[in-house]
Amino acid sequence: MEILGKVISTTGFANLTWGNVLMIVIGGIAIYVAIVKNYEPLLLLPIGFGVIVGNIPTIPGLPIGVYDSVANGFPQNSVFSLFYWGVTSGIFPPLIFLGIGALTDFSSLISNPKSLLLGAAAQVGIFITYIGALLLGFSGKEAASIGIIGGADGPTSIFLSSILAPHLLGPIAIAAYSYMALVPLIQPPIMKLMTTDAERRIRMKPPRKVSKTEKILFPIIVVIISSLIAPGSLSLVGMLMLGNLLKECGVTDRLAKTAGNALLDICTIILSFSVGASTQAIRFVNGANVGFLTSRSLGIFFLGFFSFAVATFGGVLFAKIMNLFLKEKINPLIGSAGVSAVPDSARVSQIVARQYDKDNYLLFHAMGPNVAGVIGSAIAAGVFLAIFR
Repeated sequence: MEILGKVISTTGFANLTWGNVLMIVIGGIAIYVAIVKNYEPLLLLPIGFGVIVGNIPTIPGLPIGVYDSVANGFPQNSVFSLFYWGVTSGIFPPLIFLGIGALTDFSSLISNPKSLLLGAAAQVGIFITYIGALLLGFSGKEAASIGIIGGADGPTSIFLSSILAPHLLGPIAIAAYSYMALVPLIQPPIMKLMTTDAERRIRMKPPRKVSKTEKILFPIIVVIISSLIAPGSLSLVGMLMLGNLLKECGVTDRLAKTAGNALLDICTIILSFSVGASTQAIRFVNGANVGFLTSRSLGIFFLGFFSFAVATFGGVLFAKIMNLFLKEKINPLIGSAGVSAVPDSARVSQIVARQYDKDNYLLFHAMGPNVAGVIGSAIAAGVFLAIFR
């Protein structure tokens, strides 16, 4: 009976708390949304499964979870902790940027450099949320990490928080990826509120054709200029532009395909799962037996939503301001694509425009500020690194 009692005491059932149950339910909801609603399934499904796995309770000293890297003073790395090390060390986000660069066509931005301003304008959400986080009592490093959520760029949020606020990495990553998945729900109401029916129907002229030379020179020029402006952005922007150069140069197709497919998928799976597994209940609830999210975690989710909304608002507003000075008007709906959820926010611009004019095609035009937003959020992260490191 004594042995049986010990066996029972080591089971997950004996150590299960209401906090674990709550987080497992949240993981199940994420999986449901990914499969049934098809919202960012490549991200939400491994994150949701990771949340479930991370909240299976184990006995102390058993090296299984993402935080179980040391026991009794001796290294006892579990498989999951090694995965998570790739997140906290900042390895996976730049590799994901490499893959994104290998998949992304920058022609829309090159052909219309004005769209760079729209991507920059959308980053206002980052800095306004940074101030809001400070007012709510977060430290400077924590506020900077939270503010980046407004860029709707999960890898950048993870990269910055892993350096400045690793203790908040879980909730920040969950918030960033959740709002990326909810782009089709969050952005359209803001876009419609800020634009008139006539503005939504504006048709933009087809962009000029971009030469191969321009496509090759663009990533080289961007990495030099952006890294000189914010050296802290070099890891992200450098890998993004390397991936794009591999794609556009025409002599490294194998490397571009590997970076944009196998490598990107592997890093996405491991990073998403590890982030989900890091959401242990003890770090998300007020004690092991209370099933409520902590005020800090809720504050991060609220600030993340606020940051995302302000970024969308800023992009659309700046597009309207630009139209005051432009002879050839731009459709202000593409301003919302300045948040760097590639390519979802650009697709939303297209979807909303076609609700009012079925023959209005904005996707290519929206990809300009969308790509600019990726670069802008990485530069913003580099600025915060320079300030707080």
